[in-house]
Amino acid sequence: MTVHLRRAGTSLVLDLPTDRFPVVRHWGTDLGPFDGAAFTDLATAQATSTGDNSTWITNDLPVLPLPHLGWAGRPALLLHRQDGSAFSAHVTGIAHAVAAEAGADVVRSVGADPVHAIGVATELRLEACGLVRVRVTVTNRATDGRGPQGSPLVVGEVTPVLPVPADASELLDMAGHHGRERRLVRTPFTAGTRLRESWEGRPGHDAATWLAAGRTGFGWRSGTVHGVHPAWSGNTRSVALNTSQGLRLLGAGELLHPGEVVLDPGESYTCPWAVFSWGEGLDELAGRAHAWLRSLPSHPARPRPVLLNTWEAVYFDHDLGTLTALADEAAALGVERFVVDDGWFGSRRDDRSGLGDWWVSPDAWPQGLEPLAEHVRGLGMEFGLWFEPEMVNADSDLARAHPDWILSDGAGGAPEHRNQRVLDLTAPGAWDHLRDTMSGLVERLGIAYIKWDHNSPLLTAGHQAAGTRCGAPAVHDQTLAYYRLLDALHGRFPGLEIESCAGGGGRIDLGVTERVQRVWASDCNDAHDRHDINRGTMLLLPPELVGTHVGNRRDHTTRRELDISFRAGTALWGHMGVEFDLLSAPEPERRALASFIALHKRLRPLLHSGVLVHADLDEDEPLRIQGVVAADGSDALYEIAALGQPLSWPAAPRPLPGLDPARTYHVRLETPLGEELRYGAPWTRPEGVVLPGAYLSATGLSLPSIHPDHLLLVRATALGPDRAPAIRAHSTANGGSS
Repeated sequence: MTVHLRRAGTSLVLDLPTDRFPVVRHWGTDLGPFDGAAFTDLATAQATSTGDNSTWITNDLPVLPLPHLGWAGRPALLLHRQDGSAFSAHVTGIAHAVAAEAGADVVRSVGADPVHAIGVATELRLEACGLVRVRVTVTNRATDGRGPQGSPLVVGEVTPVLPVPADASELLDMAGHHGRERRLVRTPFTAGTRLRESWEGRPGHDAATWLAAGRTGFGWRSGTVHGVHPAWSGNTRSVALNTSQGLRLLGAGELLHPGEVVLDPGESYTCPWAVFSWGEGLDELAGRAHAWLRSLPSHPARPRPVLLNTWEAVYFDHDLGTLTALADEAAALGVERFVVDDGWFGSRRDDRSGLGDWWVSPDAWPQGLEPLAEHVRGLGMEFGLWFEPEMVNADSDLARAHPDWILSDGAGGAPEHRNQRVLDLTAPGAWDHLRDTMSGLVERLGIAYIKWDHNSPLLTAGHQAAGTRCGAPAVHDQTLAYYRLLDALHGRFPGLEIESCAGGGGRIDLGVTERVQRVWASDCNDAHDRHDINRGTMLLLPPELVGTHVGNRRDHTTRRELDISFRAGTALWGHMGVEFDLLSAPEPERRALASFIALHKRLRPLLHSGVLVHADLDEDEPLRIQGVVAADGSDALYEIAALGQPLSWPAAPRPLPGLDPARTYHVRLETPLGEELRYGAPWTRPEGVVLPGAYLSATGLSLPSIHPDHLLLVRATALGPDRAPAIRAHSTANGGSS
């Protein structure tokens, strides 16, 4: 049987034979109507002559290729029983079922290895946005623990794969470190394997994020590109395979320590979703993920409140008078959410003690946090609080009371980062303790928002508590327990919003974003570096989920000094926030910040519901042009930023991508950003220009002289037949109105 699934410009053609899991005949551009005869010819056209070399050339490669089918490449499935048997699952008798469910086409396939008593099932979903998601379930089908087929089944690897076009010659993924996350990296798609892994118990600051393949030189707006992402917040694997058979594949899955998942008779393991996207250019690939996230029940449905976070304003120096005054100033500038960061609890006056003691410190807060929370709400702002629930200082009441709750290898533990150890969420009593303690504070203080941090990696992380698999690796169990804790808090407090932070951008993935309403892209608020950090992060997530803060004039992490116009203009493009001491800021800077906050509120219905686009520019050009275009093409906002001196000036026209080619637009500066252009192009005059979308997206505008680390905001408004603005009211479903 062959099926042709079509959603949002994506065709997925699958053969469903009884001897293997689904075979992908085509994944990508919409093929239009396809009939049964063409299905037969498609399989014939793809088959290669093998002669007697079926182990060298594998036709009909499924999403889960197995050795008994002749697959000699990297295993997609590694299993064995603890007694050493069943090292190669021989799955047969596969039954397939196709259904339409909740806006997606779903193919479920179930097979078994009766000799080794193993069950395997795949689930493949083509979502309404054209995103493809695949996961696999392995079951120990032994009926008891007796006999050679009765010993526990150990899961080593489960990595589903999808094929990409044979002309894909270049790979793109991401690299980085703390304070410099998600830098785009291109490498040739040469023979062999490109393997990206995370072994630190989270995706990490150097996470691949997307592993994408296309013809050399594919860009934001051009070139067919296919990508894969592991939707998992623990250890992960992403793989690109260029085989000697000419097959090019992408796959992803959970990275398991030896013995981490052991199935007793009747137990099952389901791997995380491997998420696949494609597009004509990276913008379209990213847009499918953005559309899927915006369709989730967990996605915020109201305008994203502009927030102030206290960390870079006061650090550990907590004082009711200071923070009350800071709240007053924040509210006067238009801030809508006030978040108290690290230092409010236990003995936490620095990073050496108190972590894990989630009770309000009487030293820092002799009257408790209630006076501040009430004051904040009285100013019309929401109250938020920082937690780091999975971490603990050795110098804490919690660690002294429950040393067995700390993950360890049993022979001295892990190296400490910021004097931290990791709390075992699966230790009896630990998960309940966190749920109850955090719930009590949320309820008592009226907390609307939690900044959930996770600074330390999970190295040598093993269970030590009685009632756990003592000595066994714990990352898999820890990740599932983390998800359950998020779900429990949301279940008890449906309006509570949670941010995923891990020393900045260390835990950003499509698994956690099913459960949180914001991510912290980086601890670096330097607007210069944030341009590329945000660009990489927004390849996965839409702007409304990405925290973007206005930092101090002299940045906390890089010591670079930047004007308020560049800092605030950069922060405008995500979920905007403020993170510096407003009380010591000069009055002109505070006035400018207030104007940018007001501008963000006016623009966020567009920013948080439109389609994110980027202009393709030369790699060595220090310019960035990004925009967001309303779904109906009626309105658009662009940022033109200079991160350095251009190689040539005056600059030739640059495009404003993504506009409707059939419409005409009035283009003008959105704001002068507090200073006049020294060498402004004629179109920057207040009246602007009126031009067709086809011209603007293909050719664009000549650029004025933009100094390094400065930017312009440009608005393009569609005109109606009478040449009046034709802007609809933007949807409130993904960002709301101001």
